[in-house]
Amino acid sequence: MDALRTRKYDRWFRAADVDGDGAITRQDVVTMSERYVRARGIASDSPQARQMYETMHGFWESVIAPADADKDDRVTSAEVTQAFAATFTDRARYSEELAPVADRFFDLADGDSDGAISRTEFTHIFGSTGRAADDECAEVFNALDLDASGALSRVEYHKAVSEFFYGDDPGSPANHIFGRLT
Repeated sequence: MDALRTRKYDRWFRAADVDGDGAITRQDVVTMSERYVRARGIASDSPQARQMYETMHGFWESVIAPADADKDDRVTSAEVTQAFAATFTDRARYSEELAPVADRFFDLADGDSDGAISRTEFTHIFGSTGRAADDECAEVFNALDLDASGALSRVEYHKAVSEFFYGDDPGSPANHIFGRLT
């Protein structure tokens, strides 16, 4: 695997390791959900909040937990990188490997259900779950908004997610969807 993908997976890991203890746990996923719900101003017992919690639980079960090679309920950066490198090898498999999860995140981010993610909606979900600063979110959003419409379509969003996990273009703005690469 190339150095760029290693850096991207490490950035994703740092965003998901909410408490910064060097491992992603089920509690990190719960905390990401809670942050998003608070950022959106959603009541914690609302159907929207429950949908977020269920989506994130499914994300833990289908994406993160399987990376736990030593089965200690703590997924390290090395485990994430190894699992992602083994899984995300063929972009043609995006529709089965990542598109369903990406669709759920798109639907959650699209707070007004208009079929697009506005800059504010993008900042809510990626700022709260990805721990990226508002200015970073705005910069990335502008770069991902390929048609400069002021909103990310589902197609633009899928293109960005696919590029992040499978791509090797060092100039792609999608490299920074979970925060700036260092």
